[in-house]
Amino acid sequence: MSNSKIAQVRLGTNGPLVGVQGLGCMGMSEFYGDTDEAAARETLEVALAEGVTLLDTADVYGRGANEEFLAPFVRAHRDEITLATKFAIERTDDPDFRRVRNDPAYIRRAVEDSLRRLGVDVIDLYYMHRRDPAVPLAESVGAMAELVERGLVKHLGLSEVTGAELREAHAVHPIAALQSEWSLFSRDVERSAVGAAAELGVAFVPYSPLGRGFLTGAFTDAGKDLSEGDFRRYQPRFTGENARTNAALLEPVHKIAAAHGATAGQVALAWVQQRADVHGLAVVPIPGTRKAARLRENLAATRIVLTDDELAALEPIAGRVAGDRYPDMSSTSAARE
Repeated sequence: MSNSKIAQVRLGTNGPLVGVQGLGCMGMSEFYGDTDEAAARETLEVALAEGVTLLDTADVYGRGANEEFLAPFVRAHRDEITLATKFAIERTDDPDFRRVRNDPAYIRRAVEDSLRRLGVDVIDLYYMHRRDPAVPLAESVGAMAELVERGLVKHLGLSEVTGAELREAHAVHPIAALQSEWSLFSRDVERSAVGAAAELGVAFVPYSPLGRGFLTGAFTDAGKDLSEGDFRRYQPRFTGENARTNAALLEPVHKIAAAHGATAGQVALAWVQQRADVHGLAVVPIPGTRKAARLRENLAATRIVLTDDELAALEPIAGRVAGDRYPDMSSTSAARE
């Protein structure tokens, strides 16, 4: 453990204080191949000891298995943890089935199911995971606000919404955090969401700040570098020629990392922190990992300060990335800009 914990930042105007880096827990249960649960539990312990207090999960991760996995740790450290989970992506026994649900009846059922799996009385931060444009936003956020009134949820969050949608939702009930993909490889959110969040005092929680690991420099072709159970094998940016093109874009990242005695991933995380500063925005990246050593590496990025010249060298990367973030981008904010 390091001598001092990471700094803290507030989620929203009246939200909780959390460590400036959180932990994405999705991969502990699904999507990235087999998990060593003992190693994942150790990672949780190390995270908390280092000042990582925001734990991020969702009901869709492992169809509830991730919430159940986190439950004992959360209950053992309840007063120290800010627990975030999400609703909106419905799954069934059919592994290929996904449906976005924002209707109030579904929201009420989803929160009860998450509370039961997590074994807690209240969720600190409850996100709408994806937006269904067929349901009026005021109706969905209104149902979420009722959960706050009932004492089931403390603070509300949204994921993958546009700036206009964030403003509309915030007018119904204060939004503490906006979680969307934001990294050197993915800057769609800078079109409108980042500015709206800064204007409203909403914290930004970047998911996949390491580009699902691509920004660590570990991959050149998903078909060769990733296991059968890893969903990145089917992501456009990790596939074939796209992957090789994107790997070549990391040359300035590696050069800057060498100058700092750091890793490529640390430079990518430092970039997110400093990019948020440019916008006057509170930011809490949530890189996911199942390994304590990787967690410590990620946290060390909070101590790296990139120069103006280094930031300028990194600026063109996102505009040259080959391939979309997902095979189907229809449920992302980019599709509604």
